[in-house]
Amino acid sequence: MLALCRRLRADITDAESLLWRLLRARRLVGVKFRRQHQFGPYILDFYSHEVKLVLELDGDGHAQPEQQARDAERTAFLEAHGLTVLRFSNRDVLQETEAVLTRIWNQMSTHPHPVPLPGGEGK
Repeated sequence: MLALCRRLRADITDAESLLWRLLRARRLVGVKFRRQHQFGPYILDFYSHEVKLVLELDGDGHAQPEQQARDAERTAFLEAHGLTVLRFSNRDVLQETEAVLTRIWNQMSTHPHPVPLPGGEGK
């Protein structure tokens, strides 16, 4: 599984690359994210242990009914372990970047976590 994580980190999509540049090194309100992180039987696109948040980027294949069923199963597993899952299409990340970041920030700001958000919220 570790080898697969490494391969996925090397074979990054344009959308993953863009989002990673915006999230890495605690660039979004000081929250640490990991890329291609293993959690149980899954490899998560982006994961923050601090805020228990998973970000999944979906290509066109995720519109297929079989893949949607697998995605729902995956989300249910992650939520059963106390994680919140946000899904974004690659297109949204590339074309609606600010809206994607706003949705991530809103999720983090409405759920308490140890990293103070601007204005003192979220403690």
